[in-house]
Amino acid sequence: MGSRASPGRGSAGLRAIGHEVVRCERCPRLARYLQRCRAEHPDYWARPVPGFGDGNAWLAIVGLAPGYHGANRSGRPFWIDASGEWLYGELERQGLWDGERLRGAFIVNAVKCVPPQNRPTGAEQDACRPFLERELETLRRARVVLALGGIAHRAVLRAWRVTPLSSRPFGHAVVHRIDARPALLCSYHPSRQNTNTGVLTRRMWSAIFRRARRLADAA
Repeated sequence: MGSRASPGRGSAGLRAIGHEVVRCERCPRLARYLQRCRAEHPDYWARPVPGFGDGNAWLAIVGLAPGYHGANRSGRPFWIDASGEWLYGELERQGLWDGERLRGAFIVNAVKCVPPQNRPTGAEQDACRPFLERELETLRRARVVLALGGIAHRAVLRAWRVTPLSSRPFGHAVVHRIDARPALLCSYHPSRQNTNTGVLTRRMWSAIFRRARRLADAA
C-alpha cells in the first residue's frame, strides 16, 4: 500500500464534501493535534480525512476515526494500518477492491480527524456529524450501511435522527431496518485489540460482508 492517497472518485457531491472536510478546523483540540503531527511528521497527511470510494456504491462503510499511522498518514480511510489490511483485504476478496479503486463501496469515518488516544469527545463527534449526514444522503444508491463499532453505529443513528438510540442497540452481525433508509448492519471494528484477542475473527469478518451482499440483493 502506498503512503499517500487523494480523495476517492465519487460523485461531484461527495467530492465537494471531501473538499470541505479537508479544510475543516471547527474542533480546536483536533486542529492543534494535527498541527503538532504535521510538525513531527512532515510526510504525513495530518489533516481531516475525506471519504473514499465509489459514488454509486451499494455499500457504505462507516468507521470511527482516522488511525494515527494509517489514514492520518495517508489521507485515505483505513489505509496502511492493521485495520486497513483487514478491510481492504476483505473488500478485495469480495470483488469490491482491485488495488486502485473501490467498486460498489464507499468508506467514511464518523470523525474526520485523528483524535488523541483515538478518543473523540462528544462535542467533536457532534461537530463532525453534519459531514456524515451529507455523505450518507449523497450515497443515494447505498442499500446497506456497515457500521464498524459502537461509536460509528451511534453516529449513523444520530445522522438519521433515530430516537431513542436504545431502540437500535449495537451488536455484532445485528441488522436494523429503518424506514426509508438502507439496512444498517453492525460489526465489531477490525482494530488490533479486537482481532488480536479473537473478539473478531477472519471467519466472522468475511461473514459480515457476505451478509451485506445478501441484504443488498434483497433490497
